[in-house]
Amino acid sequence: MMNEILTAFITFFTVIDPIGTIPVFIAVTANAKAAEKRKMAFTAALTAAGVLLFFIVLGELILSAIDIPLATFQIAGGIVLFLFALTMIFGESKPEEELSHIDQKDNKAIFPLAMPSLASPGAILAAILLTENSKYSFAEQSLTALMMLLVVFIAWALMAMSSYIFKYIGNSGAAIISRVMGLILSAVAVANILGGFKIYFNL
Repeated sequence: MMNEILTAFITFFTVIDPIGTIPVFIAVTANAKAAEKRKMAFTAALTAAGVLLFFIVLGELILSAIDIPLATFQIAGGIVLFLFALTMIFGESKPEEELSHIDQKDNKAIFPLAMPSLASPGAILAAILLTENSKYSFAEQSLTALMMLLVVFIAWALMAMSSYIFKYIGNSGAAIISRVMGLILSAVAVANILGGFKIYFNL
């Protein structure tokens, strides 16, 4: 049980990447007052939590409705997570990639902060894969949801303290951490792919 909780926390921390969100938040709120920054951080975290909870609760039901076996989704999800991890390691880091999406006309708390920075495609896939109904009990799914909420809470706290943190790590530090997270995510993705093949072929 403890290993599963730790795995869920590490997976969500990797795919949500609260540290990598700091430079994005700073750029998005560059001209905002302190009160506006706090409001945007709260809105972004609340929206991301709502999106991920939606997929935790209904993600597998949606797959069942369109007759997609969870094993095949796990394999596909693992591949997508692996490709996502490769972009974190070799491509643009999270801060660099998401800063390019900033548009002054958009609701910045929703885009790019809530999505795709916090509730990223990788986080959505992880939410579904870590709460499989046939594999995990309601109690285990609840713990997974709590781990996700804990990571989102950490992201909110880091955004609230972003001005102080960024003074120490800078863009380079955030990019390095994002790439380390990508390496961890790649290992998690491979484990998901192998697990999906094992289930699909009854190995």
